[in-house]
Formats: sequence, structure tokens, C-alpha cells
Amino acid sequence: MSQPGKELSSIDFRNLIGGPLVAVVEAQAQAALSTVNFIREVGFKQPVKDTGDKAEDLPTTGEPIYVVFKYPKEVSPYSPAVPYSISVNVTTSGSGYTSPSVTFNKPTGTGTAAATATVEKDEDGKITGIVMTSLGAGYTAEKPPTVTISDPPAGGTKAVLSVNFTPPQNPVPAVFQEMKLEVPMLSIVPIPYLRVDEVTIDFNAKINSMQTYEHSRSYGVTTDTSTSAKGGFFFAKASASFKCSTAYQSNSKSTGQVERTYSLAIHVRAVQDELPGGMEKILGILEDAIKTQPSGAPKETVLTT
Repeated sequence: MSQPGKELSSIDFRNLIGGPLVAVVEAQAQAALSTVNFIREVGFKQPVKDTGDKAEDLPTTGEPIYVVFKYPKEVSPYSPAVPYSISVNVTTSGSGYTSPSVTFNKPTGTGTAAATATVEKDEDGKITGIVMTSLGAGYTAEKPPTVTISDPPAGGTKAVLSVNFTPPQNPVPAVFQEMKLEVPMLSIVPIPYLRVDEVTIDFNAKINSMQTYEHSRSYGVTTDTSTSAKGGFFFAKASASFKCSTAYQSNSKSTGQVERTYSLAIHVRAVQDELPGGMEKILGILEDAIKTQPSGAPKETVLTT
């Protein structure tokens, strides 16, 4: 008959539990080596084999691999064309004006026109402001506008005006400088750094033992009896016979059945771990080594709308 207690005690739990843990440790070591190989192959140039006989002539690490980008950088922005502007300030308001007027000079040349404006005054006939109604056409920095005001009636004083003129500005094209940016490869790609965070081992053992015993018994008796008689006046004769037989049968049957079920489940949870302090310092140094420099002469580009 099976004894489940003894069968369970004979299971090699050391290998059942220790085996997966050893495999996890080996997997962690392989992940670390994969990280080292990734950094060497992706982040650094492979060293060139030396033709010399000395092994120490071969460098162990190469130079960092840089990704080169070229992009246009705006050095000077685009300035659209700006028309000229005219404004008139009242330096001395004068007095005694009833219907004052101002006159602007007309620029020389075809397509030119003199500016016009209206005069504002108060109840005392003093000039309070000049409102532009037309800027005219053709004024330049070499030929700026000038303004004169009409004389007041007798007894009044003439006002003094000044013109503020902003010359027109032609459009200024934008200037772009082609720049070249060199970025270390390790600073722009994720570095695989896996760490086993949790290991769960589930072992289930199920032993079902069943013993069946059957016993049958049979007992039988068989008899046979016969008699006979013969006689007259003077004698008589009688006879008898008896037969008996017995049968005994006993059967027994014993059966046993043992069912064994074993299951082993291993749950491994791996996460992307934080970079070690040394690797972070290396990446910081590489980030400081990012280079930006011009790759050509500045170019002018006119943006039109």
C-alpha cells in the first residue's frame, strides 16, 4: 500500500526550489553581459585590429559613436517692408486762429503726392493738434516732408509745428546658418538594463491512494436417499442407501490504485532597472560633449507671403 507521507519526503525540494533560483541568477548575469555588449557595440567604435605581435597594442575601448545632424538655424529674422509714417507735433500753439490750415511740400518726381492734414483748435484760437488725412506719396529720407501753417488774423500769434518722419524700410531677408550637431549615440538610445524583481515558485503534489478488497464464500451440501422392501408370511427383506456430498468454495481479491500528480509553476518578473551611478556619470559627460558648429556660410532667404 502506498504511503503519501514517505513519497512526499522523498521529493528533492532542494533541486525543485534551488534549480529555478540558480537559473534566475544565471539569467541575471547574462542580462548584465548583454548590457555590457550593447554599450560596447552601440556606443563605441570597434577597435581596429593591430598588425603587430603585441596584444597590448590593441585598445580595449574605442571612441564614442556620434550621430551627426544638420539643420538650418535662423541667424537674422525676416523683416517685411514698412511704409513711411508722418506725424505732426504742435511745438507752439499760437493764438487767434479762426480757420487755420496746413500745407505739406510735394516730393519731386512722377507718382508723387503731397500729404494733407486738418487742424484742431480750441475756443481761444490756439492750435491743439494736427490730424493726418493723407500721407501722400514719394517721401524719402533724402526728401522728407515739411509742413507750414497759415498765419492767424491780425493780433494773433503764429503756431510752430514739427514733423516726425519715419523713412520707409525695404524688406530684409532672413539669414540662416547651417549647423552641424554631433550627439553621442548612447545619450539618445535606451540602454537595456533588466533586473529580476520577483521570482515565485509554485509546486503542487497530489497523491491519491485507493485500496480495494473483495472476498466471496460459497458452501453447498447434496444428499441422495433410496429404500426397498421384499417379504411373505414367513420372512421379510428390506434395504436402504444414503449418499451425501458437500462443496465449499472461498474467493478473495485485493486491488490497489495510486494516482500521482505533480505540477511546478515558476513566475519571473523582470523590470527595467535604474542605471548605475557610474553609467549616469558617463552619460552626463557624453551629453556635455554634444557639439554644435557651423557647417557652411550664412545664406539669405526671402520669405514671401
